[in-house]
Amino acid sequence: MMMMIVARTLQTTSSHEASLSVSVGGRTSRFLAAKTPSSSQMTCDKFPRICRAKGSPGSDCCKKKCVDVMTDRSNCWMCGYKCKYPEVCCKGSCVNTSFDRNNCGGCNNKCKKGETCAYGLCNYA
Repeated sequence: MMMMIVARTLQTTSSHEASLSVSVGGRTSRFLAAKTPSSSQMTCDKFPRICRAKGSPGSDCCKKKCVDVMTDRSNCWMCGYKCKYPEVCCKGSCVNTSFDRNNCGGCNNKCKKGETCAYGLCNYA
């Protein structure tokens, strides 16, 4: 039964690929058959509500892309504000997770009282 399903899937895939191929100079090319994005494609600069749709990477629109300004290193807290090299965007603030006691090794990873953060580890020594 399993072999029949695999064979059926292969047949479907092969026939689908064949329908996408285009013959150019005697050679077959799938790439020429691919659809190019149209100029009327929905972008968040024209339709900002698409960023709030389910499955969107973030609810804010920055440079025609949906982003989460609370976690995006290139748009931390506001569009265009970039965190420096070792920093990460945690709750809209750029922090160095290697030495920040409240974000040690990652966002919201707090060291216990009296502990220090070194190299992303609480009480490293």
